[in-house]
Amino acid sequence: MTAQAGPSTQHIVEKVWLSIAERRLRPGVQLKEEQLATIFNVSRAKVRQALTALERDGLVTIIPNRGAFVSKPSVEEARDVFFVRRTVERCVIERLCKSVSKADLKRLRDHVAKERVANAQDITSEIIKLSGGFHLLLAETLGSDFLFTTMRDLIARSSLITAVYRNTNRFNCGPDEHAEIVEAVAANDAEKAIRLMAHHLEHVESELDLSEIRDLSHDLRAALA
Repeated sequence: MTAQAGPSTQHIVEKVWLSIAERRLRPGVQLKEEQLATIFNVSRAKVRQALTALERDGLVTIIPNRGAFVSKPSVEEARDVFFVRRTVERCVIERLCKSVSKADLKRLRDHVAKERVANAQDITSEIIKLSGGFHLLLAETLGSDFLFTTMRDLIARSSLITAVYRNTNRFNCGPDEHAEIVEAVAANDAEKAIRLMAHHLEHVESELDLSEIRDLSHDLRAALA
């Protein structure tokens, strides 16, 4: 029987990404095309498109003649990703303090307001999307395709690393710290904004237990439910 149109490729990508970020899919689990096509009621061609996009973001590893698997970031890779994030985000903040407009600040403050709502209502999927989205929005505001693409890749990889190594069930990249960064940027205080961002990333990294890969779910259907 031919699969119906079903959800978009991006929807599948986001569903798999959230299942990883919410710690419902374990590193190394195989993402079988046929099973995903059944779960999402789409063609295998659409599933392949989604898996290719996830591979580009570093969330999935595709092995020829074997299939696609949720990536297994090493401890060394985890440390490297956060090292690079600190470097790139320092550059973003430094440039943003020189060029931020009133319209930019409104977008950033509105985003933080949405984060507060998601945190107050304890909506995990929204908390995760908005937390990463804040850092992506900072890069987007600069209008640099290179920095935006770089940040998108780093945030995706950070989400996987955080899901694997976080030593608490609470995802904490909170709006209060984001709000402080925005206000420092609004004051064009680059030194303070850079210091706040460095502290923020250190806070996120400090919640990781870089000693072992935790045993998350093998059940693809249950993880994507």
